[in-house]
Amino acid sequence: MTLLDQPAARVAEAAESSRKVASRLHPPGSFELADHPVPTGREEAWRFTPLKRLKGLHDGTFTPGGRERVELEAPPTVTLELVGRDDPRLGRVDVPNDRVAAQAWTSFEQARILSVPASVELEEPVLLNVFGTGSEGAVFSHLVIDIGANAKATIVLQHQGSTVRAGNAEIVIGDGASLMLVSVQDWDDDAVHLAHLHARVGRDASYRQALVSIGGDLVRIASSVDFAAPGGEAELLGLYFADAGQHLEHRLFVDHNAPHTRSNVDYRGALQGQGAHTVWIGDVLIRKVAEGISTYESNKNLVLTDGCRADSVPNLEIETGEIEGAGHASTTGRFDDEQLFYLRSRGIDEAEARRLVVHGFFADIIRKVGVPEIEKRLLEAVEAELAINIGLPS
Repeated sequence: MTLLDQPAARVAEAAESSRKVASRLHPPGSFELADHPVPTGREEAWRFTPLKRLKGLHDGTFTPGGRERVELEAPPTVTLELVGRDDPRLGRVDVPNDRVAAQAWTSFEQARILSVPASVELEEPVLLNVFGTGSEGAVFSHLVIDIGANAKATIVLQHQGSTVRAGNAEIVIGDGASLMLVSVQDWDDDAVHLAHLHARVGRDASYRQALVSIGGDLVRIASSVDFAAPGGEAELLGLYFADAGQHLEHRLFVDHNAPHTRSNVDYRGALQGQGAHTVWIGDVLIRKVAEGISTYESNKNLVLTDGCRADSVPNLEIETGEIEGAGHASTTGRFDDEQLFYLRSRGIDEAEARRLVVHGFFADIIRKVGVPEIEKRLLEAVEAELAINIGLPS
C-alpha cells in the first residue's frame, strides 16, 4: 500500500516532519490535543491574546453545537468536496502547533476540499462564502485548497455573520502553479475567530495571500508558508482596521526550507477608539539549506485616536549567510503632521485631509489584491471605519 492509502502513517510522517522545524518561536507540532498544554497567557505565543475572550476555545470549556453556512461560487472545473476525517488528503502539509489549532483538528466532523485541476487557468475568482449563524455554540472547520500543477486561480474566502469559530486551512500549490488567496474577516461585532492557514509552495510556483480583518470582537489568524522545492515565491499581504474594544491579531511565519526561494510580507493596520488593540508577529526562518533566498517583512500601524495599542514584533532567524538578502521593518505612529499641513494649506479641510492620508496608507495593499470587487469593498470599508471617529459621512 502507498502512503496515501494509510492515513495513520501519513499523519505520523507529517508530524515527524514538523519536529524538524528549527525555529525557536515555533515549537514542534502535534495532532494530539494532550500534547498542547492549556495556555496561561504567559507563553510567548499567547502573551498578547486576551484568553478570557476566547469563549473556551483554548481550554475546552466552549459550548459545542455551533453551525455555519458555506456557499461556493465557481466554474464547473472547480470542485468542493465534503469528506470524512479519514480522508488521506487531510493533514498532508500542516500539523497543529498550538492548543486551539489542535482543538480544531480534533473536533471537526467533516472537512472541505476545494480543488483546481492541473493546467486550468481560471479567469474569474472563486468565492467561498462562510456565514456564521450564531455565537451560542462553537464551530470547528478544516479546509484543504489544492491547486494542481501549472494551474492559476484566485480564491476569495468571505466570512460574515456571528460565530465562535476555530479552523485550520491547508493550501497546496503545485509545481508551476499560481494562487492568489484573499480571506476577508468581516464578522459581526460579537464574533470570535481563530484560524491557522498553512501553505506549501511547489517548484517555481507563486503564492500570494491577502488577509483582511475589519470585523469581529476577537480575530486571531496565524499564517505560515514553507516550500516543497526551489524556485517558489510567496507574498503575504494584510490589512486590518480595529475599532474600540476590538482585538485583531495576525501571526506570520515563513519557513525558507529550500534554496532560491523568495518571500515578501507587507501588513498595514489602523486603530481608533478606546481599547482598540492590534498584534502583528512576523517571523522568517532561513535554514542552512536555503542558500540564495531573498526575504523582507514589513508592518506599519497608523494610530488615529487616543486609547489604542499596537504591538508589532518582527523576527529573523538566519542559519546561513549565503543569501541574497533579508530584512524587516516595523513602524507605529500617528498622522503625519507634514502631510496634513500640506493638504490643509491647499484648502482641504481637516476631516478630508485625514481621509486622504488613511487612503494613501492602505492604497498599496489594496491595489495588490487584484480583485476589483474586493478592492472596491475594501475602500468602502475604510470609508465606513473613518466615519466612526474622524467625522466623515458614511
